[in-house]
Amino acid sequence: MVDAKRNDAGRREWVGLSILALPTLLLSMDISVLFLALPHLSEDLGASTTQQLWISDIYGFMLAGFLVTMGTLGDRIGRRRLLLTGAGAFGAASIVAAFSISAPMLIASRALMGIAAATLTPSTLALIGNVFQDPKQRAFAIAVWSSCFFGGLALGPVLGGFLLDHFWWGSAFLIGVPVMMVLLVTGPRVLPEYRDPEAGKLDLLSVALYLLAVLPAIYGLKEIARDGWHPVSIAALLVGIAFGVGCLERQRRLTDPLFDLRLFANRSFSSVVSILTLVGVVQSGVLLLVNVYLQLVVGLSPLQAGLRLLPAALGMIAATLLAPRIAHRVRVGWVMAAGLALSACGYVVVSGVDPSMGLTTLVAGLAVINVGVGPMVALGYDVVLASAPPEKAGSASSVAETGGEFGVALGIAVFGSLGAAIYRLQVADALPPDLPHRVASEAGESLAGAVSTAAHLGPPLGVEVLEAARDAFATAVDAVAVVGAVLFALLAILAALALRRIPGRDLMTSDEAS
Repeated sequence: MVDAKRNDAGRREWVGLSILALPTLLLSMDISVLFLALPHLSEDLGASTTQQLWISDIYGFMLAGFLVTMGTLGDRIGRRRLLLTGAGAFGAASIVAAFSISAPMLIASRALMGIAAATLTPSTLALIGNVFQDPKQRAFAIAVWSSCFFGGLALGPVLGGFLLDHFWWGSAFLIGVPVMMVLLVTGPRVLPEYRDPEAGKLDLLSVALYLLAVLPAIYGLKEIARDGWHPVSIAALLVGIAFGVGCLERQRRLTDPLFDLRLFANRSFSSVVSILTLVGVVQSGVLLLVNVYLQLVVGLSPLQAGLRLLPAALGMIAATLLAPRIAHRVRVGWVMAAGLALSACGYVVVSGVDPSMGLTTLVAGLAVINVGVGPMVALGYDVVLASAPPEKAGSASSVAETGGEFGVALGIAVFGSLGAAIYRLQVADALPPDLPHRVASEAGESLAGAVSTAAHLGPPLGVEVLEAARDAFATAVDAVAVVGAVLFALLAILAALALRRIPGRDLMTSDEAS
């Protein structure tokens, strides 16, 4: 039983939480704002198609590539020190990005922003574990931290749309500057410093092997999502896997590894990391198709699409904040399993989407999905921190977050490819038979191609092509949602079985997460 008086957080700790939540809010906003700003900056900077892809992707590459390294580095040199260093670097890189005068300059600044972001997320989560010793308060603090991430995703398109309507594209990157200034000024006063006093030196060869594993793998997955299975993407995946195996073998032999594989011996840790990764796979893949559906089937602008997704984001925030309260008395595994089962039901609702039905069913289904995911995220990261020794908190949180990054990339690749395959099968039989072969091939390749083709054809043939393509894509969304429902149902069973021994938060100490 935890001594609540000894472990209760005071005013300074709660103020510290608000400071730690700020960069989380910002980083998620930065992800969604770029999608709106990309057309504007591409035109202004004269960015080629390849340069546009690197502007979009380089941030995620660097973030995924450096998460584990930075999480481990924070354990060694001090989490607050790393957090503040990263905040300064992120703010400076944001200014450079905002005032970039060429596409290569913007790509370089986005790369620096990704590396800096990799210092922020594991440090904030690990410091929450240090600041909040009481399990109930720690669970609520992590729920607040998670809610800021989802809130940023929801606010990003709205705020980005406003800025781009009134200012130049660089204003979207300047959002982070005042946030980082607040963190730099207040962080040293309210945040404690924590490091592992027995940590050894950072193994640079492990860092190199890890980067050579992660970066090609993420690149390969993104290329598969974009262009399908081609020799370059397959080779990148194989290179990443090969270096990944070498990196793992080295970690087993080191006394002070880059990431401690013994963490995975804890069933709670390994189960939660696996579930969070697979949740990322399904969520990112389906959301990709839903965004395309909203914009190319329904005809909404990116800002309008973002507003339609706002209820789902708000539902996730509410569920994330409520989950720790429910877990006070109910076993954590049961709460997570119930949430995942609810999400499976939401995917069943989404699987009934039809262009003629309007958006009510789709929006409602997405809201149910996100409400169910909220408890898994809030309680999952809490279990990750509780499962790891305090000196390994940075490494543990970065491993979980890296799993999420891989899940997002894998989900976009796998579900994007699945959706594209179903679309091609459906639209091949639905296009008008008298359509010229070249035109039919372009319309049958993708929904974007069909929209472009229909615009050139004009009515009535263009209308027939557009209706056939939209119906085919709706069928693809339905099929992928069914796959999502099945996978989430299986994840609910996994959570119920693997995490069934974790007690409710009123009964739980930090040592009982195993």
